Amino acid sequence: MVRLNRIYTKTGDDGTTSLGDGTRLPKHHLRIESYGTVDELSSVLGLALVQGNVPEPLALVLRRIQNELFDVGADLCVPGAAGDKLRITASYTTHLERDLDAVNESLAPLTSFVLPGGHPAAAWLHVARTVCRRAERNVTALASFPEEAERINPEVIRYLNRLSDLLFVFARAANDNGKLDVLWKPGASR
Repeated sequence: MVRLNRIYTKTGDDGTTSLGDGTRLPKHHLRIESYGTVDELSSVLGLALVQGNVPEPLALVLRRIQNELFDVGADLCVPGAAGDKLRITASYTTHLERDLDAVNESLAPLTSFVLPGGHPAAAWLHVARTVCRRAERNVTALASFPEEAERINPEVIRYLNRLSDLLFVFARAANDNGKLDVLWKPGASR
């Protein structure tokens, strides 16, 4: 159980922060940016839930995902081998795939790319999807550095990739199963 008695420590006043293993890094380090973006994603999902009127079956999954995103952040915050540390496993992604497939079955077939819009819940879920893609780009960029490649759990990348797909499908579901989707009209302004 996490216990926070004091919120400020003053140790970050020099522009650094501590990882879960005690290593200190500059606050602009790509690892910090990666789990910070995952935290931002959880916040956007919170906004979707309170402002978007997300249908309850989807809301239940999104609340579970918010908790999982803390697990993703913990995984990124403690680099290296698993040991006794919390790590994302393949089961996290399997759950996303199960949810994604179940919801996608009832959607109207796509005839064009979808623009963010329609119902407020759909718009918020599209924002969440784009933040998720940024988190994924950050983690893959971090993993591209030789000194970090072995310190990134590849399941984190798979999870974020699948999560962005799920958020797209959930946005369509929030748009009356795709009936309210705003479709791209190529060259409409010519």
